[in-house]
Amino acid sequence: MAPQEAQRAVTDPIIEVRDLSFRYPGADRDTLRNVDLTIERGDFVAVVGGNGSGKTTLCKTFNGLVPHYWSGEFAGVVRVAGEDTWDTSVARLSWSVGYVYQDFQNQLVRPTVRDEVAFGPINFGFDDHAERTQDALAAVGIADLADRFVWQLSGGQAHRVALASVLALRPEVIVVDEPVAELDPASAHDVYERLTQLNREHGITVITIEHHAEFIAQYARSVVLMSDGAPVWHLPSGEALARAGELADHGIPAPQVVDALRRIGVDGVARSVSEAAELVRARIPDPPVSVGCAGPAPDANDVARPVVVRARSVSHGFRSVSGEVQPVIDGLDLALRAGERVALIGGNGSGKTTLMRLLAGIHVPRSGDVELEGESTRTKRAGRLAERAAYLYQHPERMFLKSSVRDDVALFPQSRRDPAADAVVDRILERVRLTDFADRDGRTLSGGQQRRATLAIGLAMRPALLLLDEPTASLDVASRDDVIEMLAELGDEISCTVIATHDMHLVAEWATRVIALDGGRIVADTTPRELFAADEILRAARLVPPQVTQLGRALGMDPPPLTVDEFAAALGRAEVPA
Repeated sequence: MAPQEAQRAVTDPIIEVRDLSFRYPGADRDTLRNVDLTIERGDFVAVVGGNGSGKTTLCKTFNGLVPHYWSGEFAGVVRVAGEDTWDTSVARLSWSVGYVYQDFQNQLVRPTVRDEVAFGPINFGFDDHAERTQDALAAVGIADLADRFVWQLSGGQAHRVALASVLALRPEVIVVDEPVAELDPASAHDVYERLTQLNREHGITVITIEHHAEFIAQYARSVVLMSDGAPVWHLPSGEALARAGELADHGIPAPQVVDALRRIGVDGVARSVSEAAELVRARIPDPPVSVGCAGPAPDANDVARPVVVRARSVSHGFRSVSGEVQPVIDGLDLALRAGERVALIGGNGSGKTTLMRLLAGIHVPRSGDVELEGESTRTKRAGRLAERAAYLYQHPERMFLKSSVRDDVALFPQSRRDPAADAVVDRILERVRLTDFADRDGRTLSGGQQRRATLAIGLAMRPALLLLDEPTASLDVASRDDVIEMLAELGDEISCTVIATHDMHLVAEWATRVIALDGGRIVADTTPRELFAADEILRAARLVPPQVTQLGRALGMDPPPLTVDEFAAALGRAEVPA
């Protein structure tokens, strides 16, 4: 770290890290290397860097999980609120540092929301546990969910419960690993707004591990860039964003508005869409009103193409402990055709995952029918339907059952006694660029590599229908773009691909058809461009368009641009004053 970068004004440090190195058992190199870092009390810090850069391991030293739970070779000193974490138990540190994990579902241990949030204060014997519980529920806006069972919650709701459970201990520091990874776009901004409120009104130091530059720009006060196990620098967010090229080199491309301004030659760093629009208007008083799209988008319901899967009046739900069926999908009709790239969108709890499992035949609808290549899913076991439809889980580690990627990919063709199984596996591994990692356990791969490995497992089934649940969640932007490129290349292998996603960049850049769900019903069946121009649909589905689309709309462009390339091409035709 350069001397001028290290000399940040620190008036009251809450976290001090000195000469920290750590190596996991069995690893051949350090995960953290000679880390020196100071975080000021009351700061809002974004820890960024590519997958495998050491972000999560560093943050786990703040609450003592490293080295007390994750044992290994530990050297150096970590102090939190003046306490040396080496000499302090994880239980005691939990009073100072609340941690919401990337796999937050695993930290929910009680049956109901209220029980979960109250668990910590009761366990530590706080007399005011009821008050703490109610305050924490209100702070994250889930008081109405207090009596719900945790297994009934959507991913976004469960994330808020995990946040409330750490807030109930009233910590001085909150660490949130990938706070928006499983949230719909509106909920993602809501979580950041609530973290900002906790930071400003209660003085809580907030640390997020983040890949999305637009959230960093809008909310963080300072940024720590990690690479190869050590901070490259720790800078105020404005200075950090000015180093867009360096961030991009580490897998964190600039926010779309920053990139858009750079592409059209407008000086300045914008932290929001409104700031970017002002900068554009100052340079280009009369921006173009259209991106100049070449003709209308293709009809998503072209009846000339064969139907791959069809849902007829499908309703489905799950029985609660009380015996009542909680409806999830309600009277849904849908036909997906060959050649389509379908993005399934909607707020947390809207029914996306349940619908995909119905289409794959994993669930059989309580009423109505699902036909996969003309055959009802009621007539076949899910294992046999896997030959026609492959469902890839949101969490890729659930797809790894064997000791190597090669064995996982080979599992399906070998179980079907395919004589060409070995050749099929070799071809697929080469196609997804994992030949060099074929003998690695899939659970030891980086996030992007794990996604490619699950794609290989799905391709080995040679299905007509490929269904992916949040394939870009928790990936750095470089890995996300790699997955998008891979999906585009697989069009010749798969007849129809469906992705459930909150990633609006993926929707804008990849999808040809968008289906929006709300309350288990289809509220829109459209194209990406039409979707991002329809305010009513955006509100119903809790969507926030990509930044460049918002910028185009703020400038009056109709239709709005979907990509920075479209925006730059349109503004390149504008008259710029001398």
